[in-house]
Amino acid sequence: MKIMIAPIKKGVVFLSVLVIFIIHSSFLTISGGKMNGSFLAETTEEARMRSEFLSLTNPFLHGWETHSFYTSKMTIYDSLKLDMAGLSRDAFVYGLKGLDRLILEGRADKQHILSIIDFSQPSCQKRLYVIDLDSYSLLFHTWVAHGRNSGGETANAFSNKPSSHKSSLGFYLTGDTYRGKHGYSLRLEGLEKGINDNALRRAIVVHGADYVNESMASRLGYIGRSQGCPAIPKTLYRPIIDNIKEGSCLFIYYPSEKYLQSSPLLN
Repeated sequence: MKIMIAPIKKGVVFLSVLVIFIIHSSFLTISGGKMNGSFLAETTEEARMRSEFLSLTNPFLHGWETHSFYTSKMTIYDSLKLDMAGLSRDAFVYGLKGLDRLILEGRADKQHILSIIDFSQPSCQKRLYVIDLDSYSLLFHTWVAHGRNSGGETANAFSNKPSSHKSSLGFYLTGDTYRGKHGYSLRLEGLEKGINDNALRRAIVVHGADYVNESMASRLGYIGRSQGCPAIPKTLYRPIIDNIKEGSCLFIYYPSEKYLQSSPLLN
């Protein structure tokens, strides 16, 4: 019996791969053989479902690559001693999972940069982390403001509504830069419907602000608040923006069960 185990395992693996190949061949044949007026004619929804099925079940398309990316980058948290820098392990793990999903979907152009804002910390602490996942380095670690209606010292209320003056949780992609009323600024695209997808409409951007500084944090025990933007120190805003602009992932974290259970990118 012991002698037979290895061949049996190999046979199971071979059959599994064969089944996947047959299923995928069938899907591809159907998609390539559309016939108007027949059951082979594919609707838009059917095309979407087929594409999603192929990407999720085909081990030769992205899955292993992105899974390898996720698992290989998990060690960065301990390597950089990010716990000593105050970053929640949950914030890092969720941020990495979301970036992995964006890479799988082909949406993140700047894949080696992950920025995390950890709103489980009070505003007097440095809670913005810009991490280079390729070089295993913490590029920036500094203060960041939350919306004035999100809370006082700590942010605990969030909204996607215009004029709410609250921060929005979740995943963003950085866009292009521009010069506005706050000077050199960076547009953000909210990626999660109903959670932060009004970011562009609300003009939620990364910009520098005089009310975000070490002196205020030390003297008052908190920093100033924004109208919902992740405002950062005037002394660092330009190098931070230049490093994260144009297609990197920004994750704004808070230990909210409601968010974690409803996030499209984490579920």
